[in-house]
Amino acid sequence: MTKLFPVIALLALSACSSTQHKPIPDDPYYAPVYPEAPATKVEQTGSMYQASQAASLYSDIRAHRAGDIITIMLEESTSAKKSAANEIKKGSNASLSPITAGGNSITVNGQTLDMSYKDDMNTKRESDADQSNSLTGKISANVMKVLSNGNLVVRGEKWITINNGDEFIRVTGIVRAQDISPDNTVASHRIANARIQYSGSGTFADAQKVGWLGRFFLSDWWPF
Repeated sequence: MTKLFPVIALLALSACSSTQHKPIPDDPYYAPVYPEAPATKVEQTGSMYQASQAASLYSDIRAHRAGDIITIMLEESTSAKKSAANEIKKGSNASLSPITAGGNSITVNGQTLDMSYKDDMNTKRESDADQSNSLTGKISANVMKVLSNGNLVVRGEKWITINNGDEFIRVTGIVRAQDISPDNTVASHRIANARIQYSGSGTFADAQKVGWLGRFFLSDWWPF
């Protein structure tokens, strides 16, 4: 027990450190950016037309400023498959016929002098790995910053509460302004340095987690 105590303490500390980063709604990191309100301009009245409220005939609805909203089309699909097989065969065979002299076999205590040896080794290994993931949907994100080259830093999240559990989607990355469609949408595979999270929290999410003892047996700390 004294030898297991440091291992248990280490696992307890790792469990505590992991709970500190548990996702929560209204995370300040994903809080939207609100543009600063322009200063109020005092204009001469008497005309129906005011230049400050006029809309350009050549502008569109695509996001291009900090605080604008852009819709991200989640179209993620990955598939990976790997297989390996190897076989090693090795064998040896040696024999010595009975020794004869004058046409008669030489014997020792009635046993002929002969020898035979044979061994075979056959090693065969096979391994297969197949993994696929798919994620489709939509999420609206906020433009956090406009870089000097015109690219947009976007970040957003969506939380859905179902019964006793919460599900969330988080997206961060950099979007090129030219990749934004006229309807103010962009495909997720066009986001650079993208980080997409789809997970959950609550009773149902906790039920799918492996306990700390099970994680120990599945980790590299388990020597067997």
